[in-house]
This record gives sequence, C-alpha cells and structure tokens, in this order.
Amino acid sequence: MRVLLWHVHGSWTTALVHGEHDYVVPVLPGRGPDGRGRARTWDWPESVVELSPDELRDADIDVVLLQRPHELAELCEAWTGRRPGRDLPAVYVEHNAPQGRVAEMRHPAADRDDLVVCHVTHFNELFWDCGTTRTRVIEHGIVDPGHRYTGELERAAVVINEARRRGRVTGTDLLPRFERAGVPIDLFGMDAAALGGFEDLPHERLHDEMARRRCYVHPIRWTSLGLSLIEAMQLGMPVAALATTEAGEAVPAQAGVVSTRIDVVVSAAHAFLHDPEAARAAGDAARTHALERFGLERFLADWDALLTEVTAHANRAGLGAR
Repeated sequence: MRVLLWHVHGSWTTALVHGEHDYVVPVLPGRGPDGRGRARTWDWPESVVELSPDELRDADIDVVLLQRPHELAELCEAWTGRRPGRDLPAVYVEHNAPQGRVAEMRHPAADRDDLVVCHVTHFNELFWDCGTTRTRVIEHGIVDPGHRYTGELERAAVVINEARRRGRVTGTDLLPRFERAGVPIDLFGMDAAALGGFEDLPHERLHDEMARRRCYVHPIRWTSLGLSLIEAMQLGMPVAALATTEAGEAVPAQAGVVSTRIDVVVSAAHAFLHDPEAARAAGDAARTHALERFGLERFLADWDALLTEVTAHANRAGLGAR
C-alpha cells in the first residue's frame, strides 16, 4: 500500500514508517512545516520517499493520513488534485487533546461519512466531539530504545518542548516546587536552554541522558500522551506523573506514582532519588508494561488493520489508487 502523509510529528511518524508499506512525504524548498520531507534526526527506512507538490499530482496513492485541519480543508486537494474522503481514501489522525470549553470541542472532521478520525489516546476520543464521523483509537507505539537506565545521577529528568511558551499547559510553573523539595530537575527539549536546560540533543543522546537520571517527572497538565513519557518507561525509568489526560491509563501503579496532588508527585520523585533499589524496581516494571502496551509490533498491526478497512470501504464505494 502507498501511504501519503505529511511529516508533522517526528517520533510518531518514525514508528509508523517502520511498517511494511511505502510512504510518501511531501517536500518543499526550505523544508518548512508543510514540506519537511524525510527526517534528518531519526532513522527512516528507504520505503519513505519525498515528492514535491507537482510530483504528487501524478503519484499513485492508496490512502492519505491527514493530521492538521488545513491538510483536510485545502492542502491535500491542492497538491494531489484529489479530495480526501471523496476521491482518495482518508484517515484523520488526531494527535492532540482538544482546547477550549468542553461543550465547544468540535473536531474539524466532525460529521463526515467519508473518512475516519483516529485518535492516539482514549482520552482524546472521549473529549473531542466528532459528531457522526467514525472514530478509532490506536495507541502510540515506539521503536524500543532499549533498557538504558543507570539512574546514576540523583536528579529527575523532564522533557518538554517549548516549556517557557507553553507555561501552565506543560506544568513548567511546577518545576520550582520540585527543586525546593530537594528534587533537582534537568529539563530537556526544544527551547529548554532558555530555562537552563538541555536543548536539541540528538535522539540517541537524549535517551542516554534521560536514562542517567534517577527518575522521570511528567508535570504536564493538559496534553495528549507525550511520547517522551513512553520512551522514559521503555528506557527503564520510574515515573512520577500528574494524573492528567491519559497518564493514569499509561502508567501502572508498579511503575511509579500518578496523582492529581502535586505534593504527592513531588514526594514520589524525592523518594525515588533517595531509594535507588525502589527506583530500579519501578523502572523495570515500567519497561515491561511499556513494551507490551506501546510496542511497535502492536502499533503497526493496529494501523495495518485500519488502513485495510479504510481502503476496502473506499474501494466498495468506487474509490481507488491511481
């Protein structure tokens, strides 16, 4: 099967393109947000090819995975000459938790009988209003980074992209509470340097550095399920997390502590820092759970099933590749 998708979320796309299909990613001069092409910092197989908008016009495509409203509303048709859902089988992949008032969380693909909205967490499906559009949930899967945990540094790792700009959403304002309680925080992620953290580390080095810290802290108030949390668990790190959005489902009790009480989360991180054996035991449990629930094999099998379902449905309706 030949799958068209824009390179929007690097880690998620990296997992997806390890499947057995051929993948087409649009590319533009300058490689901006609508045309990043192949990844530069992740290892992608040769089955991923770059095509310009002009080349997409004549490309054989079996299905398109849409990830942003403007891809659905204009970009796909403008670049391929085919309307998603009407002329081309389509899935809208919803990565994000909805924003705004609960009664107004209307999805941009709501009330469409010609496509499927696929959420990456059950929390997202619960909160987004998709109307009559068919929905599915395919939980994250990641390429196993391997058990790297050493916990040699009596510090906690936090991974947040744009921590200063996103502020309360990502719980950036909560980090000083950990520091005041004797839990030194090392912040990683895009723009982390602005807050004294570590910025733009290559993925391999990021995993190594995370695994040197005694525990992983997840302070995010409102988000979809961050892949860095799953990566930390597969690295073998114990977790101290806010029980917000999907975290309570993703982290079992034996893998750490999950609570809506920030004092409980801070105390858990402090306890892990001062009890290496307990930290390692929780980290081992975290890795075992994350490999089973968020393993690549399960993720790819779920996507194979959905792509087969969507293309078969489209073919029965008279749509097909060209």
